[in-house]
Amino acid sequence: MFGPPTPRGTTGEETAFNDYPLSEVPAKARRGVLPLIMILIGFVFFTPTMLSGARLGAAFRPSELLAVLVVGSLILGTYVAVLGVIGARTGLTTVLLARYTLGRAGAKWADILLGGTQVCWYAVTAAFLADLLASAFGWQEHTWLIIVVAASFTGVTAYFGYRGLEALSAVSVPLMLLLMGWVAAQAWREIDTAGGLDAVEPTSSLAWATAVTIVVGTFVSGGTQTPNWTRFARKPSHALMATFGAFFFANLMMLVFGAVGAIAYQEPDFVAVLLQLNLTVAAVVLLVFNIWTTQDNSAYSFGVAGAEMFGVNDKRPFIVGGVIVAVILALSGIYEALPQYLVLLGVFIPPLGGVIIGDYLFVWRGRLPRLDKTRFVRFRWDCLSAYALGTLVAWLSDRLSVGLPPVQGILTAFLAVPLFTWGLRRLGVRSMHTVRPEKDDEPGRPDDDVHGQPGDEAATMASAAGASEGRP
Repeated sequence: MFGPPTPRGTTGEETAFNDYPLSEVPAKARRGVLPLIMILIGFVFFTPTMLSGARLGAAFRPSELLAVLVVGSLILGTYVAVLGVIGARTGLTTVLLARYTLGRAGAKWADILLGGTQVCWYAVTAAFLADLLASAFGWQEHTWLIIVVAASFTGVTAYFGYRGLEALSAVSVPLMLLLMGWVAAQAWREIDTAGGLDAVEPTSSLAWATAVTIVVGTFVSGGTQTPNWTRFARKPSHALMATFGAFFFANLMMLVFGAVGAIAYQEPDFVAVLLQLNLTVAAVVLLVFNIWTTQDNSAYSFGVAGAEMFGVNDKRPFIVGGVIVAVILALSGIYEALPQYLVLLGVFIPPLGGVIIGDYLFVWRGRLPRLDKTRFVRFRWDCLSAYALGTLVAWLSDRLSVGLPPVQGILTAFLAVPLFTWGLRRLGVRSMHTVRPEKDDEPGRPDDDVHGQPGDEAATMASAAGASEGRP
């Protein structure tokens, strides 16, 4: 009756191995800050991000470019850091947080949106990796085989859970930093030889708001899923450091690298720069690790989304299934048409993060009741309405080229939560979950009478439930 459906025969050890896809991460399974930083940096070290940096680098003088990159990265880092802290405090994945925010049935939209988007990106990236490897070694006739092998190989670490992601990142992140740092130094030397940054003139034009939107858009969709990893943080402060460090500093670094590479070599992709310098082995190593650390996080995300979608306490079948679907998409050639639709989906994802943050802060007052103490309603109409409004604002902003669509979608959804919650409450519409009291046998307080209402007993009961269970 209460909490998530858990299959019979599931043991604690199995749940730990599967990374607790349908429950809170317990204190004994929490990890230190360094592994989390490595995992998130590996996630944002993504070659296409450098392409965005190159596009911006061609439109602004260096001083203006730096301002654009810093402002955009600051917005992105702040948004993701807030979600990361919520994940650490609750121990829940993004899709489980969505269950509190959107309801038991409403959360299925989050599963489809987040999981489906990551499967599609997995297909696009697998094909991208295969094309580059085929070009580097002249294997064009075997591109299909490279897609199958690459897609299967890069999903292995996600299959083994958080520890698999941790092991890969511990090796790949320092190596990628070393290689990219070396290429950046070579590129800077080229720029200095050509007259320095003062000699750089824009070759295209781009509105400031559009440029900031591009920066925020590099990882705003992926960043919405950071609770999937920060739920393993021992302290909320660890999640704050890791998320802001990755999505502000590391993502900013990738954008700068792309701009510098484009200015020096007319090539934003450092892998292509290494190939130009006849460093094929180094290029392949950088390419594989660069893609792998992003792909395994994507696979992990659609794995936990599938687990919530079908109520199965095991993410592994959905990782395998998602990889198979991604391979089919990549082999069919459909992946070539996916990016434009995935960009559109990017309009729908940021408001989800905004409504989760708004619900957590305004309705639950920073204290979620435990899953096993909560009977979830099918739909949270207040938060669903706030999400719909945020999505509409983001879509209109994008279509009309007004402001920063992702930011406006997030803020609209965030601020609309208390307004819709108050409005539905005034209309007498129940839109809250039932929270089991501290003592089930307390006289006069049967389960069905414990109906939390926003702003009063719901927050009190949720706080009591969280405090009684040692919730941070």
